[in-house]
Amino acid sequence: SPLYIDVFNNFKIYPRIQKLTERDYFRYYRVNLNRPCPFWADDSHCSIKDCQVEPCPEYSQVANANTDIVDCEQAQDLGAINSTLSNYSKEAFEDWARHDDAQDHFCELDDETSPDADYVDLLLNPERYTGYKGPSAWRVWNSIYEENCFKPRSVYRPLNPLVPPRGKGCSSSLCLEKRVFYRLISGLHSSINIHLCAEYLLAEGWGKSLWGPNVQEFRQRFDPAETKGEGTRRLKNLYFLYLIELRALSKVAPYFDRAFVNLYTGDRQEDQASKELLLQFFNETKAFPMHFDEKSMFAGQKIEAKTLKEEFRLHFKNISRIMDCVGCSKCRLWGKLQTQGLGTALKILFSEKEIKNLPEHSPSKGFQLTRQEIVALLNGFGRLSTSIHQLHSFRALLKEKR
Repeated sequence: SPLYIDVFNNFKIYPRIQKLTERDYFRYYRVNLNRPCPFWADDSHCSIKDCQVEPCPEYSQVANANTDIVDCEQAQDLGAINSTLSNYSKEAFEDWARHDDAQDHFCELDDETSPDADYVDLLLNPERYTGYKGPSAWRVWNSIYEENCFKPRSVYRPLNPLVPPRGKGCSSSLCLEKRVFYRLISGLHSSINIHLCAEYLLAEGWGKSLWGPNVQEFRQRFDPAETKGEGTRRLKNLYFLYLIELRALSKVAPYFDRAFVNLYTGDRQEDQASKELLLQFFNETKAFPMHFDEKSMFAGQKIEAKTLKEEFRLHFKNISRIMDCVGCSKCRLWGKLQTQGLGTALKILFSEKEIKNLPEHSPSKGFQLTRQEIVALLNGFGRLSTSIHQLHSFRALLKEKR
């Protein structure tokens, strides 16, 4: 039940995942934020690279006095990436790359090998409200939901991405796995919206910004009365996503249990402490008594399951490419990270047999995780854990207002 998940998360999981994601291994994420949008010309609210003001649409004299320009200037400040890194960190990253290259990895992801990919300090770039909204943001999410429909390959992109899909997300006639895909995307959307409502810019002045929960914004997105009952379903999908990723984390523990798997930063004490924290965290995930049973999913014939796994992988890769159309660097960063985290969780659930058969003292060709996947998996779940924690706070605030 949601209440049990709330208690388990807020007291057992949330404090541990917060500590873990502050460690050096988990706080730096390598990402390419400069890739052009592959699906439509960039006409977003602000420019892609630093959410600068210049590319905003031209307005009349009257419109210039209105809020669109203010919004865009605000988005310039709030959406820009803080790219500050110490010289020590920059030298360490070269060492990390050499270490990772020496590993026997199963797969690579586009962003990791790109010369335009840079490390970003996630602690300096918290996910929160940036002012990025309107038709540009709506179009990105609409295109992501279109991926749910598992359309024939000949239909590469909706003809008009601003037209919502026909029917109820075209999930009624789809197999269980494809309905699951829709619920996962909806849960991710809900989680991101909760973070934006909880870390909202409430006031600016004298060089200091006041951030905090915006109850009205939360109600607009999740109150059953204001969403025609849709808010309840969105929150159910959030809990569903949480359970899926929690299950994946409990399943992948044996991968990290092996002595030769280390969280390499070059500082042996730091690495040892990080691994101990990670294994304690996995013990908590395994102790959860109401785990999602994924046996009904991905349970078809071996060839069918393999085909479905590849289909899921391609859809998540495509969603990651849609994230290149997000017109705000900070939103793009967290969108790419959380998408990759979810994709990694599904990779784990699809690979149960390979994980069970892992050799104790050497890497396996059947199942490997790159540093990027590990960082995305833990930080992505950390975002979910935070959204459940924030949801609890919003419920308390709404009770007070009644």
